[in-house]
Order: sequence, then structure tokens, then C-alpha cells
Amino acid sequence: MAEYVKSPKEKPQAVTDEIRSTVSTILSDVECEGDVAVRRYSEQFDDWSPPSFRVSADEIRRAGEQVEDEVAEATRFTLDQVQNFARLQLESMHEFDVETLPGVVLGQKHIPVASVGSYSPGGLYPLIASAIMTVTVPKVAGVPRVVGAAPPRQAQGMHAPQLWAMDLAGADEIFCVGGVQALAGLAFGLEGSEPADMIVGAGNAYVAEAKRQLFGRVGIDLLAGPTEVMVIADDTADPSVVAADLLGQAEHGPTSPAILATTSLDLARETLREVDRWLETWPTAPIAGQAWRDYGTIIVCEDDNEVVRVTDEIAPEHLEVQTADPDWFASRLQNYGTMFIGTHATVTYSDKAIGTNHVLPTGKAARYTGGLWVGKFLKTVTTQRVTAAGSAVVAEPAAVVADAELMFGHAISSRLRLNPEYFPDALEQAGE
Repeated sequence: MAEYVKSPKEKPQAVTDEIRSTVSTILSDVECEGDVAVRRYSEQFDDWSPPSFRVSADEIRRAGEQVEDEVAEATRFTLDQVQNFARLQLESMHEFDVETLPGVVLGQKHIPVASVGSYSPGGLYPLIASAIMTVTVPKVAGVPRVVGAAPPRQAQGMHAPQLWAMDLAGADEIFCVGGVQALAGLAFGLEGSEPADMIVGAGNAYVAEAKRQLFGRVGIDLLAGPTEVMVIADDTADPSVVAADLLGQAEHGPTSPAILATTSLDLARETLREVDRWLETWPTAPIAGQAWRDYGTIIVCEDDNEVVRVTDEIAPEHLEVQTADPDWFASRLQNYGTMFIGTHATVTYSDKAIGTNHVLPTGKAARYTGGLWVGKFLKTVTTQRVTAAGSAVVAEPAAVVADAELMFGHAISSRLRLNPEYFPDALEQAGE
């Protein structure tokens, strides 16, 4: 049986009635009042009311001038990796037309979404990589119009490196506006900009709830809660590295779970000590420390099979495997957003530079979905081409099924393909 060396406290309710009500009010006001409501809420929540929320070419140019050379080089590196991986994903998606029966040709094709609204968080941390991942991936998919948005910082406009990265990634329009009012503006249109067909990107609980309430009106990527990390480690792992990886992801926010599963009680205890040691000098200790104290978890399992069972039950967003034989786990684990195989693979690489997307399922959603990828921006549609020979094969089985479902109109439309003069008894009687 698994033993908890450190247990988390009960997680707070992810979406409160207050969050639902606030989000609903903002969305309704923006839908009814348009830009006026966006400005009102921007002033209220961000103390931000510029002449226009639309970022101009001059503002983008000035932002680029503020970006240090080292940051610019690293940003371009990240962009290249994200584009390359998205292209590889795109190449794996095949269109086809295949004759499945004599005279029946079935096919599929991929049509890009017409417009995407990309929201990048900028409150606690202005995420540069997020701006790249949610703009350039739809561009690789062939989306003709991507509208970027991010909040202002200290009422001074968008974080310069974030704005520059958003433009570099290919955003066609950029708005400096944050929170629920930003998502509402993207969904309903802002300052003459056409409404988006789909909205993607991470954010706080209010942003996540806005996406939930907007879903159906627009498409979304997924509903993400606080970010999560889980590390599987054995006695070959370095406790200091394990502890650092747990705290590295915990710095996202005070409710971010960080979990260790191991078969080694010694490693569990040593990692616990290493976390405390790191926190003495950890640069974001006020946030990461609170997350660890409240939601940090260490589980000691009886054997590797129990580690797999426990991990699949948790279904973590990020999963690191630091063991003597990481491939053994990689071949057996089923529920995770993204996996990091081996001691040199770390969540930071995926979050910032390696090319895979960091918009991933949380809250056990990895049981049924993966993360954001190029295919999310493509509508896979089907086609059917049928000749008279094909109708001779398909029409009667289709009609029989329709009759069994009491959908007699469907049956008529099928049998007419076999005999244009077909007139069922039921219609003859009705005519009489």
C-alpha cells in the first residue's frame, strides 16, 4: 500500500459562486456594451485605459528595442523549436480519399479555423513562451488570422519582451487588455476587430471560467486549473534535483500541486530535507513555499507497478521520470499531459524552449485529453462520393437501419437512389 510521507491539504473549490457570477456579469456587459464595458473593467481591474487597446506598430517597434540581445536570441530559439515541432505534428496528419466499397469513396481533409484569439497571461509572470506557443502553432496550422492579447503590467502597457515575442510569432493583431474582459473582447470583437472563432491560452480561475462560459459561442483549447508537476524517482535520483524540479513548477502559484512518487523511503525523506534547504534561498520562496506546504505530496509506493497505478490515478499535467530505467515507466504510463523521460528532461524545457506545447490538461483531465497541438486548430471534416454502383451496395442496408429507427423519411431517401419511381405504401395510403 502507498504511504504518504507528506500529504496535501484539501484543495479549495476551483470555481466559486463569486467567480461564476463575476465572469457572467463581465461577459454579458461586454456582449451588450462592447468596447465601453471592456474599458470600464480594464480601468477597474488593471487601472488601464489607453486611447486604444490595439497595440500599434510603433509600440511593437519600441518594445523590440527594449529587448536585450540575449533574450531576443533565446526567444527566437524557442520560436524555431515550437514551429518545427508543430510542423512535424502537421506532417503526421494525413488527408485521404479511399474507395471503401465499389462506387463509394470516403475521405477526410483538414480545414484551418478561420480566426483564433490567443491570450497570454501577464499578471504574476508575463509569459513569453505562452505568447509563442498560442500564436505560432495556429499559424503553422494555417489559421489566417490570429489575434493576440495580454494584460498590462503596472498600468504601463504590455511587458516588452512578451509583446515583441507575440509579434515575432506572427500575431495579425495585438491588444493590450487582460482578464475576462480580454476574452470577452476576443469573443465578441474589440475596437472593430472581428470576433474570434476560437480562444486559447492559460490564465487564472476567472480566465478559465470565462472560457468555460464562452465555450459553444467560440471554441476553446481546454479548461486548465493550477499547473501541476509529478516526479517519479527511485534511489538513483538526486534528491536535490528532484526537490528543485518540484519547487520550480510550484512557483507558478500558491495552489500548484507538486508530487513525488517513489519506491525509496530514503529518497522521500532526503527530498523533503532538500526542499526545505532550497526554500532558504529559493528566489520565489513566498509562492513556491506556500504551494509546497499546502499541496506538496510525497508518496512511497511498494513497487514500480504501484507507482504506475498511483500516477495514472493522479493523471498529472507534467510528469518527470527520474529512475534507473525510465523507459519501463514510459511504456506503461497512460495518463499525463506531457512526460519528461530521464534526469536531463525537465518541465522547464517544455515550458520555455524545447518545442512541445505547455498548454496542457490539469485536474485529472489527462485521463481523456492531451494538450494544445497543431491539430486543435484544424477541423477534420469528411467527404463521401457515391456512384450508382455504390448506391446499389449501401442504399438498402441504410434504409433497413432507418426503418428500424422509425426514421421512415431516411429510408425513402435511400430507396429512391435505387428506384427513382419508388413510392412506399404508407405514402400511397396517405394520398388516398
